[in-house]
Amino acid sequence: MQLSGVVVIDKPAGMTSHDVVQGVKKILRVRKAGHTGTLDPLATGVLPVCTNEATKLVPFLAEERKEYQVTMRLGITTDTLDIQGKILAQKEIAVDDREIERVLMGFTGKIEQRPPRYSAVKYKGKALYKWARKGQPVDAAPRRIMIYGITLESIQVPDVVFQVSCSRGTYVRSLCSDIGDRLGCGACLYALRRTKSGPFVETMAVSLDGGEEDLLRDSLEHKMVTMSEALSGLAQVVVENAMADRLRRGFQPTVESLTGKEIPSLAAGDVVKLITHDFKLVALVRMIRSSDQMVSADLKERFMEILRVFND
Repeated sequence: MQLSGVVVIDKPAGMTSHDVVQGVKKILRVRKAGHTGTLDPLATGVLPVCTNEATKLVPFLAEERKEYQVTMRLGITTDTLDIQGKILAQKEIAVDDREIERVLMGFTGKIEQRPPRYSAVKYKGKALYKWARKGQPVDAAPRRIMIYGITLESIQVPDVVFQVSCSRGTYVRSLCSDIGDRLGCGACLYALRRTKSGPFVETMAVSLDGGEEDLLRDSLEHKMVTMSEALSGLAQVVVENAMADRLRRGFQPTVESLTGKEIPSLAAGDVVKLITHDFKLVALVRMIRSSDQMVSADLKERFMEILRVFND
């Protein structure tokens, strides 16, 4: 039986997200693994890694909101927008605590943000950081992101520590740089720790540092989150084993096949998980029509579109 699920790794500073994935593959001896959202080498904290069949969940889990603890250094701007980059300018910090807090709070809500020149965003099929390293830096088009909330923790100039909850695609380096520009003194990211990624939090995380491989394997297997649990925020429909087998062979759910099942209140376009009675994930589907339209629909009508099927 495949070892399919999600393990939450406490990524150390200095290690790439790809390195973490390769470490998980080696320790768990799995064929496939992938993370749900890159952390820069500078950053630490929550990095969910999906294994085997659970790699099919990555596009869905990557959409979840993220939370970070951020240390921003005022008065310094760099080419990478973090403290590890080449210093481009240093300015005197002539702002008080009240102004810093006011500007911080002004970045909540929907905002436009330009990805850093040193990032994995693609331009003409090549990551921006590759253009920058060749001496041909490219400015990507601004993107709309959502900052759900910012909580100021401390100000000890030149450092400002705050918590931020944000949407997928947010670059905290860019956020720090933009805050610094608005304050007039410039700023860069000094330290970053992801504390939450969707349903995955710090208390679930396992460190890969300094442990024997057998002990790490036991720890990862013990803390592995099942595919169904990883999608705890989705509504679910329970199906019998016979229907699960049909779904895995490509069957598209019809009104007739769903008759008698407990269907939650759903709108057209909602994503739903289909699970067995023993909570194994069978498929992810998108509602073609709302659930309240089932009573008037033809029995042979397709009512759900299969997005992913899981064989573990």
